[in-house]
Amino acid sequence: MIGKVAVLGRRIIENVDRVIVGKSAVTELILVALLCEGHVLIEDVPGVGKTTLARAVARSIGGQFRRIQFTPDLLPSDISGISYYNQKLGEFQFRPGPVFANILLADEINRATPRTQSALLEAMEERTVTVEGDTMPLPRPFLVLATENPVELEGTFPLPEAQLDRFLLRIAIGYPEEDEEAEMLLRFQRANPLDALEPVASPEDLLAAAAACREVHVDDDLRRYVTDITRATRAHEAVALGVSPRGTLALFRAAQALAALRGREYVLPDDVKEVSHAVLVHRLILSPEARLRGRDARQIVDEVLAAVRVPVEQV
Repeated sequence: MIGKVAVLGRRIIENVDRVIVGKSAVTELILVALLCEGHVLIEDVPGVGKTTLARAVARSIGGQFRRIQFTPDLLPSDISGISYYNQKLGEFQFRPGPVFANILLADEINRATPRTQSALLEAMEERTVTVEGDTMPLPRPFLVLATENPVELEGTFPLPEAQLDRFLLRIAIGYPEEDEEAEMLLRFQRANPLDALEPVASPEDLLAAAAACREVHVDDDLRRYVTDITRATRAHEAVALGVSPRGTLALFRAAQALAALRGREYVLPDDVKEVSHAVLVHRLILSPEARLRGRDARQIVDEVLAAVRVPVEQV
């Protein structure tokens, strides 16, 4: 089954590459989140293709795509949906909100008030929505792709640590290389390639692949390696609040999913290292002294990875 996961991953990545040029590694990380049934925070400047990437992934898996433009006047009911009185039927009915989708793009999530941001918490963690006492399950797979603009901060509400911790990964798309940008112009010259993109998988395929990822073998020493990394963040002198146990599990699951996408039935230390920055950086809160000295969380993760002993196979 692991071989099928790798084939499925390559098929989806190649399909998305027809639209997004040169960002296979980013697409692979989004697939990691899908296979872990986690969520992704994309922190990048406008215009690098965040919305297009989300639409391309949704079309590739044949899933429902919804987009919410977060603004200060957005209400929680605008996300979850509302119950309204249907005069023709003489009863209350529920009108589902955009959260009832396979892939939800929460565009500029930090522009909404904390009350509205918190409306996503239950959906992201429990994969359910509760309206007026009724709890309804969300479709599966369910992936929230939230975006933030790191440049324009006026009129924004920073995400609380509790919500940041619910994102499996935080990634950046980045600008394309010179030849990639030229290729983009060629592809979009006559039409948008997204319009002709066809599904190459189904939501059921993703769910089966996600179940297979849980069977990827993780050696006892490697399991200890994962916990040593996260526990080292809590003991680091520059860190006020280290990675939570939820972060430890996220690192473990992400390494399993990456190994499966690479066609392996076992996890390597390199798998753990490769996903460490995307999983851990946004979960660290640095001390005031460290911030004053200009240190950032990415540097701290680098230091932790360099300090923690890597398990090696005994010959």
